[in-house]
Amino acid sequence: MAGNKSYTIVEYFGGDDGYRCGYCKSEKGNFSNGMWSHTMTVQDYQDLIDRGWRRSGKYVYKPTLKKTCCPQYTIRCHAPKFQPSKSHKKVLKKMSKFISQGELPIGREDEEPMDSVWSEAGPREPTKACQSDVTCADITDIHQEVPKCPPVVEVQEELGDSSASSSESSRKDPVYLPKPGKGADPNRPPCRKAKDLRKERRLQKDQIRQHADVPNPNPTRSNQPKSLEDFISESLGGNASHQLEVRLVRSNPPSPQFKASFDASYQVYKLYQMAIHKDPPHKPSESQFRRFLCDSPLEAESSPDGPEVGYGSFHQQYWLDGRIVAVGVIDILPTCVSSVYLYYHPDFASLSLGSYSALREIAFTRQLQKQSPKLSYYYLGFYIHSCPKMRYKGQYRPADLLCPETYAWVPIERCVTRLDNSHYARLNQDPDAGDALALKDVGRVLVLYRRTVMPYAAYSRKRKGPSDEATVQQYAGLVGQDCAERILLFRS
Repeated sequence: MAGNKSYTIVEYFGGDDGYRCGYCKSEKGNFSNGMWSHTMTVQDYQDLIDRGWRRSGKYVYKPTLKKTCCPQYTIRCHAPKFQPSKSHKKVLKKMSKFISQGELPIGREDEEPMDSVWSEAGPREPTKACQSDVTCADITDIHQEVPKCPPVVEVQEELGDSSASSSESSRKDPVYLPKPGKGADPNRPPCRKAKDLRKERRLQKDQIRQHADVPNPNPTRSNQPKSLEDFISESLGGNASHQLEVRLVRSNPPSPQFKASFDASYQVYKLYQMAIHKDPPHKPSESQFRRFLCDSPLEAESSPDGPEVGYGSFHQQYWLDGRIVAVGVIDILPTCVSSVYLYYHPDFASLSLGSYSALREIAFTRQLQKQSPKLSYYYLGFYIHSCPKMRYKGQYRPADLLCPETYAWVPIERCVTRLDNSHYARLNQDPDAGDALALKDVGRVLVLYRRTVMPYAAYSRKRKGPSDEATVQQYAGLVGQDCAERILLFRS
C-alpha cells in the first residue's frame, strides 16, 4: 500500500451453504454469510460487530439468524457497571484459595462451554488474484489517513479477574437427608440464617467502634458491595504458594514476546483441544492454531485519546509459576474489548479458567476505560438462548443483546421472554424502528477492481459478463451503507 494509509479489503463469499453446528451438532443447520478480510481497520471491525459480525482468524462471518438452527445474538456487558454475582464470587474465591494455599480443587468443575463454531464455519480461502492485488496495488484514490502505530507496548497485569458460569452455578449439589430423630430441641434457640448472623456481627462491630470513640476509616464501605477489583486484590498475598501473572502480548503484528512464547502457547492449545473438544492428536495442528487464533486482519493502530497499548489483536497469557496455563484471545477496539476465544491447560480445569478469564477481561476493560472513556464495553461474542448451556453469558450484567433487524442494543431482561417463545425474535419492541444504516445506493459501494478503487456504479460499466449487482446488494445490506462506502470490496 502506498504511504501510511490503511484500508479494509474484503472478499465476500455469501452464505448459501449450511455447515455443521457446534452447539446442537446439526450437520447442515448452521448458516452464515462470510467474507475473507485481507486487512481491516479497528473502526471498521467495531462497526461490523455492531451489526452482528464476528471474526475467526481473518474470516469474518455473520450468522443468518432467521435460517440457522441456533440463532446467535451479539452480546455485550457494560463493564464499568458490572458487579460480580454469587457464582462469580465463588470462582474468584476458589482461585484465591488456590493461589494462597496451593491446592487444586478436587474433581473437575463444570466449565462454561466455549464458543465452538469458529472451527465449524468452513471459511473459504481468498482468491490468488485478490492476494496479488492487496500485495501490489498502489491505491491513491482514498484520502483517509491513519496515523502510524507506535512501538508495541507489552502490559503485565497483577492477578485479579475471574468469572463464573451458569453451568457451574447450576450444578446439582449433593443432597443430605437428615437422620431420623425426635425433631428440634425445644430447649435450644431456633436456627438462624448465616446472612442474619453476619449482619448482626457487623452491627455489633459498628456499635463497639462508636462506643470506643474510634473513627471509622471508611464509614460507608461496609454498606457497599465489593467491586471486582476488591475480590482480585484479596487474592494477592505476600506469602502465596503460587504466583499468577497476566501478560498482554500483541499477536498481530507479532511482538517479540508473542514469538518467544508461541511454542508454549500452542502446546497448551493442543492439549485443550484434545481434552475438552475431543480432537484427535493430529487435528490441532500448528497451521490451524496460527490461522484461527494468531492471524488477524486488524491493523495495529493508536489514537491520542485511545488506550496506551493501542488497538488491535492480542493474546492475554496467564502465567502460573513461570508457565502458560491459559490464553485469552482478544481484540481491543475503539469502544470495547472483544473476546475471541479462550484455551487452557486441562490440568487446571477445576479452577474454572473459562469463567475466571471472562472476569479478568471485564476488569481489563475497566482499566482501559480509565484511559479511554468511550472504551466501556466487553463483548462476549454470541448469546445463544436456544442452547441452555450457552445462556451463561447473560449473567455478566448489565448486558445488552443486538436486535438483528434494527441493530439497536436492547437490555437482555427485555429479550428473554421473546426468546423463550421463539428461537428467532426481533428484539427492538418499537414497531416503527428500522435499520438506520440500511443500504440506500448500491452504486456508492467501494470496489477494488484491477488494482483500482472505484464506486460500484463505475465498476458495473467496466465489467463484462453477468451482473453481480444482487451479490453486491446483499453484501452492502449486511455491512451497512457507511461500511460499504469505506470498505474495499474485491471484485475480479
